[in-house]
Amino acid sequence: MHDRAGTPVRLVYETHATTTDNEAGIATGRLPGVLSPAGRRQAGELGDRRRDDGIAAVFTSDLHRAVDTARIAFAGTAVPMFQDRRLRECDYGHLNGRPQATLAPLRARHIDEPFPGGQSYREVLAATEDFLGDLVTRWGGSRVLLIAHSANRWALDCLLTGADLADLVAAPARWQPGWEYTVPPPGGRSRPDRP
Repeated sequence: MHDRAGTPVRLVYETHATTTDNEAGIATGRLPGVLSPAGRRQAGELGDRRRDDGIAAVFTSDLHRAVDTARIAFAGTAVPMFQDRRLRECDYGHLNGRPQATLAPLRARHIDEPFPGGQSYREVLAATEDFLGDLVTRWGGSRVLLIAHSANRWALDCLLTGADLADLVAAPARWQPGWEYTVPPPGGRSRPDRP
């Protein structure tokens, strides 16, 4: 941990590796998820990309698919890894583990209104914002890696680039080998509008 609370954090975001649910078209949500053989290979590739990338620490969701991605990627290294429940995927409630085709048309309805038995995307944004507040206080001046889920990336885009949550939720899924953000110190960013 670093005592540079007044300096920004350079954050690299990576999506967890492919799961058996991803391959089957299932929306895992808050269920643990299991990496597929392809996902285990992707986790190794993530490690190849990031092991020598100046990463001071790795933060993951506490869901198995994110934790396992980090463990494979950073096996045999001294990079500290931390799990945080605030980085979990959106809780789809009764729709956790249901087909993506069932969930996808409903996403826009649940930006502010929770999924039945679950949470809203705005709640994921609030949890991510809380995590970032702690991160910049404790890891200011560092380059860190965050391995989480699509809703967390949307939250980062809203909080750190000013993107609109409704636009992100409606956009087709996309993957790339990491996204880079700068997390400013407290008071260095404005909060997104709350309904």
